[in-house]
Amino acid sequence: MTTTSLQFVCSITDLTCSRTDGLQHSQSALSGTLPHFLQEPDDAYIIKSNPIKLRCRAQPALQIFFKCNGEWVHQNQHTAMEHADQGTGLKIREVMINVSRQQVEDFHGPEDYWCLCVAWSHLGTSKSRKATVRIAYLRKNFEQEPQGKEVPIKSMIVLHCRPPEGVPAAEVEWLKNEEPISSLEDDNIDTRASHNLIISLARLSDSGNYTCLASNIVAKRRSATATVIVFVNGGWSSWTDWSECNVRCGRGVQKRSRTCTNPAPLNGGAFCEGMSVQKSTCNAPCPVDGGWSEWSQWAECSTECERHRSRDCSAPEPKHGGQLCDGAALDTENCTGGLCTQNRKLLHDVKPDAGIEGNNDVALYSGLAVGLVTMVLLIAAFMLYRRNQSEYGVDVIDSSALTGGFQSFSFKTARQGNPLLMNSSIQPDLTVSRTYTSPICFPDSMDKELISEPSLFDPLPDLKVKVQSSFMVSLGVSDRAEYHVKSPPQTFPRGLVPDRSAVETLDRKEKSLLIPQGLNPSCTSRPLLRTDGVFGHAGGRLVVPNTGVSLLVPHSAIAEDTTWELHMIISQEDTGPQSEDDSEVLLSPSVTYGPPGLDLSCPISMTIAHCADVSAADWSIRLKRQTQDSGWEEVMTVDEESVSCYCQLESQCCHLLVNRPGRYALVGEALTQAAGKRLKVAAFGSMEPDAVSYSLRVYCVDDTPHAFQEVVSLERGQGGRLLEEPKTLLFRRSSFSLQVSIQDVPQFLWSIKPFTTCQEFTFSQVWCSNQTPLQCAFSLERFSPAANQLSCKISVRQVKGHEQILQVYTTVTENEKDTVPFFTQSDCTITSQTGSRAFKIPPSIRQRICATFDTANAKGKDWQLLAQKLNIERNLCYFAQQASPSAVILNLWEAQHQEKGDLDSLARALEEISKVHCKSSASSCSNEDLDSDYT
Repeated sequence: MTTTSLQFVCSITDLTCSRTDGLQHSQSALSGTLPHFLQEPDDAYIIKSNPIKLRCRAQPALQIFFKCNGEWVHQNQHTAMEHADQGTGLKIREVMINVSRQQVEDFHGPEDYWCLCVAWSHLGTSKSRKATVRIAYLRKNFEQEPQGKEVPIKSMIVLHCRPPEGVPAAEVEWLKNEEPISSLEDDNIDTRASHNLIISLARLSDSGNYTCLASNIVAKRRSATATVIVFVNGGWSSWTDWSECNVRCGRGVQKRSRTCTNPAPLNGGAFCEGMSVQKSTCNAPCPVDGGWSEWSQWAECSTECERHRSRDCSAPEPKHGGQLCDGAALDTENCTGGLCTQNRKLLHDVKPDAGIEGNNDVALYSGLAVGLVTMVLLIAAFMLYRRNQSEYGVDVIDSSALTGGFQSFSFKTARQGNPLLMNSSIQPDLTVSRTYTSPICFPDSMDKELISEPSLFDPLPDLKVKVQSSFMVSLGVSDRAEYHVKSPPQTFPRGLVPDRSAVETLDRKEKSLLIPQGLNPSCTSRPLLRTDGVFGHAGGRLVVPNTGVSLLVPHSAIAEDTTWELHMIISQEDTGPQSEDDSEVLLSPSVTYGPPGLDLSCPISMTIAHCADVSAADWSIRLKRQTQDSGWEEVMTVDEESVSCYCQLESQCCHLLVNRPGRYALVGEALTQAAGKRLKVAAFGSMEPDAVSYSLRVYCVDDTPHAFQEVVSLERGQGGRLLEEPKTLLFRRSSFSLQVSIQDVPQFLWSIKPFTTCQEFTFSQVWCSNQTPLQCAFSLERFSPAANQLSCKISVRQVKGHEQILQVYTTVTENEKDTVPFFTQSDCTITSQTGSRAFKIPPSIRQRICATFDTANAKGKDWQLLAQKLNIERNLCYFAQQASPSAVILNLWEAQHQEKGDLDSLARALEEISKVHCKSSASSCSNEDLDSDYT
């Protein structure tokens, strides 16, 4: 470097440079090399407001200065140190400067804030690398957070994570359940791919809470936790062997089953799709009893003075468990005629031995005595067995569980001697629906005395019923419950009261059940089509009277400290869910329950009556729900599996388990021409105002309580009288019409208009009636006012199908205002019942049953076995989705048995479970074993 260039550099940096003789001497002493940087400035980040330090060290160096963003840093801002290298003697110079946050923020350039070092030696200058200075930060929000997911086992799991923006860029690590995970420790996990977490094959152990953790020199940031659930879908086990045919002779059914245990669903995995039970028809060969063939010819006389003949049990041979032939296959007789010898003597010379004859008599009488004693012992054992069997029953835990809730009335009549239909001065009351046993309304739960028919209870002044069950004892209930049905002072058939004095002899409670003068105003009005009730955590039951429609709200379905006002509505609109092409027909009333925002923790049980003949598989029955746009959507087909709802179809009603409030109805599509629906046929009559004409009206309506109540309501307004017990007619899908004709009208007392004795409904009118009554009327005129007796027959028949005959025998009077008293309940406005009184099963017993069967144990007692014993063998995947399958099964049992007043069927099922598993686990089982299973 020349003297002129050195002076120029010093001038631009405001430095005082003097060229002294000492400096020139030192420069000349150095070797001729350029400065070499031993330390260059590094990139740095300013954290918060703390300044950073940049360092340079070079040898041999006379001076070192920093240059930042193209400008020289003032000498006063430099801190310099100098020393000599002990090995070479060369000078090593080190310089340091501070850079503050303010300096960086005040810089506005096309690139980041930068600095470099310039070092001088006697040969020239050297420059270091550029070091950038940046302000460090880390944003709070992740650009992409991992999302929780549910994945099947052995599938790939990818959790994405894009950390927040930051300087320097954030590093990412993953936490599982707050513990760090690394691909170095587990080959199945990869955390190196763009901050994402990849699990190649999901395992059950990979389920957990995953968090993405981003950090740099400034801060750390945590993402939201992503929950990963590895589930296992259920798989069917192998089919079991076919069971034996359920009949010993002829056409029957055999079953085989499989379980969803290969593997069992875990962590919310799907229950197996398909049927768990298969049925197949089988033909069991009938037993063939054996028969004797003809006797063979007598054989020749033997040396023992005997001859033989034989026969075989081969005409026919016994087959398939048939009985063997009765009698001897070999016949023996003595040879006679003096030609046969015994002990080489002629037979007539052999004299009997007296001692032998005496011994034979003793043996004979001893055998008779032993046989008589054996017979006496067998008879005594049989009597003890019968006595033990007669005491079998069910232990009733709580009397309120049996007598509370619904009270149904079933009126049984006989044609002979029936005063209601045959008496010349008394007419039947049409408001009594005698063919339905659906609940009318809730009775007083404390009333244990029932009015009964004389033929059933009159001979028994005090009937005591005691029922027992060892299973109920095993549940911890040791007390026995006894019920006494006391005969009232006087009973009357089907509600008839002969005179006023007889009514006055009844006690107060019996008077509340008899209304001798007129009807209860609350019962004579049009049947209620809407009912409401307020329910809480204890649950309860809601019923629409006389319609076969009810709702069961399970216990704990509604949250504690919460009440809902529930309602049920039966729609009477003409439009329904059936298809427009008439391929579907409405089989039940359209029922709505709500309110729409109802929040329940478990499904409710809704019972709806239907009119389909389900004795054969001739129907495809579907449950439909109305949508918000007034359309209808299919919820499920009754015969198929579904997890959205459950449908238990019985002969006259359907029990539904549903979660969503709304309007529901059952529709059916006939699969064959043999498909049929039940019709209710009834005849009513009333006198016309002219006191001469008599109107006889015949109704054909779908066989549901609601549809028949429409007829009752209509006839009540016209003053009609029920002339004969309503009957059921099966109407087939055969395209043939329905004919109604009147026959055997007394010609000398009554006349009927010509050509009106037979009327007809077309097939489509009947098949697509959709719960609407069909009516035809016959107008009769009497020749004389004295003719007050009318008898005739009404025939209702489907052409080439079934027929029903209504026998009419009634008295016609000009004044028919007086009504006939009948059995009814004093208050038909009570349509809801809450708390334990609404259920058959006491809460304590219900809780123990659920605790026993919801948790599978070593003996295999789980809810599936409970369902099997309660004859619930289909659509088990629905119960598998419930929090407590046993509780939902018991809710369905409650709905099925709301008409019955005991726990007999449930107790028998549980008793059978106990006995079967005792036999399978050991050769004998004590009562203590039963107690340990259910307590």
